[in-house]
Amino acid sequence: MDLTSTIAAALIALALTVFCGWRGARPINVLKGPRMVPWRVLMLGGAVVTLLMTAHLLNLLGMKTGDPRY
Repeated sequence: MDLTSTIAAALIALALTVFCGWRGARPINVLKGPRMVPWRVLMLGGAVVTLLMTAHLLNLLGMKTGDPRY
């Protein structure tokens, strides 16, 4: 992936993480029944993708991430 698409993917994943975190933190409405979307799981998935895209972005900018022995 090039720099532009990496930044775009990182921003989209960050927006997904923030949105799902907001939705997952809302109080449960007992009258509507259970939530059908697992917001907290989606938030964790978005956070993992954000972390991976950040590491990839740092690699594209010239920083070495990972095991320093190799």
